[in-house]
Amino acid sequence: MEPLLCFPNPPSPELAKALEAAGYTFTAVADADGIGALEPTVGWSGAVVSAVDAPEAALGLCRALRQRDEPVGPVLLVVTKVQLGLLAGHKELFDDFTLAEAAPDEIETRLAHLLWRTGRGKHHDVIAYGPLALNLETYQAVVAGRSLDLTFMEYELLRFLAAHPGKVFTRETLLARVWGYEYFGGARTVDVHIRRLRAKLGEENAHLIETVRSVGYRFGVPHWRP
Repeated sequence: MEPLLCFPNPPSPELAKALEAAGYTFTAVADADGIGALEPTVGWSGAVVSAVDAPEAALGLCRALRQRDEPVGPVLLVVTKVQLGLLAGHKELFDDFTLAEAAPDEIETRLAHLLWRTGRGKHHDVIAYGPLALNLETYQAVVAGRSLDLTFMEYELLRFLAAHPGKVFTRETLLARVWGYEYFGGARTVDVHIRRLRAKLGEENAHLIETVRSVGYRFGVPHWRP
């Protein structure tokens, strides 16, 4: 994969560590001049731009990326919670964002999804839906920048539901598809795991798993937009 462009130069230790741990190669630039001056011959695969220390400079760099004749791949903007107000008037400058306070795997998961969407990654690596992102290779689950501590079966149930958004599944179908046909537990097993998943998703995201009365469950349409 082509290297990522990273801003600022040097990047914060936390950002550099997250990218390195995820296996990405990157080149840090100090300003917009570095976009062309340091561009590899194969081009940039995307950009991770941190607005934490210099928000105006970061937005200026994003603007320069968008104005290029040969546009860079997807742009992931890193902001703090207090900087969320920056996003409202500049959504055209980036493709997705993550919070600097979030767990390191949030950057990996969001970036992998962006790269897949633009043909630079693999479809099966990530499921991203609203605030939820599942890394299918590392079994990591993140919601709204927060890592979820899931058991194996909780993860498998959430993965199955998120892979079929909008589709209703009976408890019996979920038992067969997630636990396996040889599993002899009752339907209450599904209810218990759904309850635990909703608790771990948190009150603001529990609605992602909807109960369809007298039928079963479905992964619903979230009320959140990135």
